[in-house]
Amino acid sequence: MKYYEELVDLQCFSRADVVTLTGNEHTADSLIIEYKRKGYIQSVRRNSYVTISMETKMPVANRYRIATNIMSGSYISHHSAFEYYGCANQVFHEVYVSGINKFAPFEYDDVFYRYIAPRIDVGIDGKADGIRVTDIERTLLDSINEFEKISGLEELLRCVEMIPYLDEEKLIAYLDQYNKHFLYQKAGYILEHMKKPLRLSEKFFKHCEVNQAKSVRYLYHGIEHEPNMFQNKWNLIVPKDLMKLLSEGGTELAEF
Repeated sequence: MKYYEELVDLQCFSRADVVTLTGNEHTADSLIIEYKRKGYIQSVRRNSYVTISMETKMPVANRYRIATNIMSGSYISHHSAFEYYGCANQVFHEVYVSGINKFAPFEYDDVFYRYIAPRIDVGIDGKADGIRVTDIERTLLDSINEFEKISGLEELLRCVEMIPYLDEEKLIAYLDQYNKHFLYQKAGYILEHMKKPLRLSEKFFKHCEVNQAKSVRYLYHGIEHEPNMFQNKWNLIVPKDLMKLLSEGGTELAEF
C-alpha cells in the first residue's frame, strides 16, 4: 500500500498530484488503476479522486472538501456555506460551488455538486481544514441575491436567524461591489427584521436605502398571486404573512 498514507493526507487529488507523488506518469496511471480496483480510492469525476478509509470504507474527505477540490480556485458558497458554518435549518443533498473555473454538474456519493457563477470576488476564506468557503457576510448576501434559485425565502430567513454576528463594514463593502440596486432593497428589507440580534446600525440601513432602486419591485416572482402588501420604505411588494411565518418558528421580529 505504498503511497496510500500520502493519499489519505491529501483526501482529494488529481492525476497530476499522483504524478508528483510518484515522480512518474506511467507509475501514477498504474497506481490509480490498481487503487481503484482494490477500493483504496474512488473517482469523483474525471481526473478527480477521493481516498477511501480502510476502516469505514467511506471517503476520507467530506462533501465540502470534495467541493473545494473540484477545480482550481473552487470554494463553497450560498446555502452550502451556511451549512458549513452551522447556520442552516436544513442540510441539502446538493453542494453549491463557486469559482472562476466553471464545471458541469455531477453527482458523487448521493450528493449533487452544482456550479454557481460568482457575482463578486471578495470574502473567500481558506480554513485550517483545507476548505475554501465564503465568509458569513458574503454567504448572506449571495443567498439573499439568489434565494429564489436555491433555498427559498423561508429557509433563507431560518439561516439568518442562526447567524451569531455580522461585520457591518464587510456587508457594506460587499454590497457596494455587487452594485445591484435590487440587492440593496432586498438586504435592507430582510435584515431590518433582524437588526437587533444581528446588531446592525442605522448606518447600514441608510446605506441600503439611498442605494436601492427607485422603482417598485416584487420581492420574488409569483408574489403577485399571493397575499401581499407594499412596503413603502424599501419600495417592495412583500408577503403579507412574513411576520407570522417567522414568529411561528419561535423568533420575534420587528414589524414595520
